[in-house]
Amino acid sequence: MTVPLAAGSPEAPSAVHDVALLDLDGVVYVGPDAVPGVPEALSAARAAGMRLGFVTNNAARTPDEVALHLTELGVPAGADDVITSSQAAATVVAELLGPGAAVLPVGGPGVTAALRAAGLTVVERAEDGPAAVVQGYGREVGWAHLAEAVVAVRNGARHVATNTDATIPSPRGPLPGNGAMVGVVSAITGRQPLVTGKPDPAMHAECVRRTGALRPLVVGDRLDTDIEGARRAGAASLLVLTGVTVPATLLEARPDHRPDLLSADAAGLLTAHPSVRSGDGTWRCGGAEVRPGEGDDVLVLTSVDDDADDGLDGLRALCVAHWSRHPAEGVPVRVVAAGDRAAGALQRWGLTEP
Repeated sequence: MTVPLAAGSPEAPSAVHDVALLDLDGVVYVGPDAVPGVPEALSAARAAGMRLGFVTNNAARTPDEVALHLTELGVPAGADDVITSSQAAATVVAELLGPGAAVLPVGGPGVTAALRAAGLTVVERAEDGPAAVVQGYGREVGWAHLAEAVVAVRNGARHVATNTDATIPSPRGPLPGNGAMVGVVSAITGRQPLVTGKPDPAMHAECVRRTGALRPLVVGDRLDTDIEGARRAGAASLLVLTGVTVPATLLEARPDHRPDLLSADAAGLLTAHPSVRSGDGTWRCGGAEVRPGEGDDVLVLTSVDDDADDGLDGLRALCVAHWSRHPAEGVPVRVVAAGDRAAGALQRWGLTEP
């Protein structure tokens, strides 16, 4: 079995895949601002013939609002190009409960709008007898909203979460996401929610249906939603490091969280990705080389060539080496450097020991 990241991509992904299914928070933008260089990269990908779909677990805004924000950031988009976790949740609830069912929304305007668009009846209080509570991210969600959700779920309402992302990226660092608020309701009611957003494959499958993609590529910053969701949907994946995932987390990823490609940002759509070669007990990628250290979970980065790659070849080699030794589980690894250049690379990736 081929180890993820090992094959790379001899051609730019924009020439291999017909549609990129892009996560938004941490991939296209962080907070209100675009990730530097990403609008230009996506424009170039479109010019190369790649189509773009936008798949977000953030349920706060409507597809129209998301499309407008993208367009303002220099990434032209229409509402039909966007699928949110609120839409996925509304579809699931409508199928479970039938048209017109009463639902209590907890979240931003995107949750309420999606429920109404799906033909469901939106109520405001637990006393209105909702058959379900749909909980999605909203910056204004507070104690009173959580209290209504708790009472409704205790009274028998089905608890549905648009996603359980514990954090959202921001210019100030990770901040509480919908998963943190969902955890409050679950902890008090003792009931686990039905989760409809990524990694459930329904969202990516919906985008594939909308775009008619034959060779989709999921682009994301989260291992447990974007990358796992891609695997569950049978799609290739590209992990970018502009969001929540850091190299240490990537190295220790469990098998279903391991991406096919790795890039610093979404500009990785435009360039070939090197393969990782193994032999004689070493793993090589570009000018980087990794060999086993003393102990089952020690790797040594013996060389890097920062001038000849995108600065990530050593990380690719480390990932393939570690995953080759642990194909069925994600386990911790200790990485040491041989030489100053290798030590500098490990420091940039946050892999040095305290």
